[in-house]
Amino acid sequence: MADTQRKAELVRKTNETDIKLSFAVDGTGEVKLETDVPFLNHMLDLFAKHGQFDLNVEARGDIDIDDHHTVEDIGICLGQTLREALGDKRGIKRYASVFVPMDEALAQVIIDVSNRPHFEYRAEYPSPQVGSFSTELVHEFLWKFALEARVTLHVIVHYGKNTHHMIEAVFKALGRAVDEATSIDPRVQGVPSTKGVL
Repeated sequence: MADTQRKAELVRKTNETDIKLSFAVDGTGEVKLETDVPFLNHMLDLFAKHGQFDLNVEARGDIDIDDHHTVEDIGICLGQTLREALGDKRGIKRYASVFVPMDEALAQVIIDVSNRPHFEYRAEYPSPQVGSFSTELVHEFLWKFALEARVTLHVIVHYGKNTHHMIEAVFKALGRAVDEATSIDPRVQGVPSTKGVL
């Protein structure tokens, strides 16, 4: 259950994965990651550090098959904990649009913490893999995160030559966009919606 400090944790166990995840919106970038997918560890570290979130992930999965289930389920868990931590979303800015360069690459993440899950993704990577990590799993992670967090998420990689740099820019931008959209604006009374609810 989320508290006034806007944090949440959960355990998800399936026949494919075993995940324990805790997430604090108002953190200091304290990160502890233990998963079987090293590249995802790196990306989650960037996400949390650049968003100033506290994130703890312990995950084991059927990586003898491939990384798909582990990556997908961590995205699900992260989205669910963000949604729970935000509660009724009173006082948040709601929207954010962030550009992040990574050397020759440029990524943009636009988010609306809307309670209406939607995902748009525009990215073409030069390589289908970074090390042993399949680049198609970036889409899988982000889509499941958006779905479970119930946010509208647009991710655009404008250009780049190095696949690692391009994906890194995405996760840095995601962290900064989530941080900005979930930050409290003292001018906002209640929730930032003419409907009166998000």
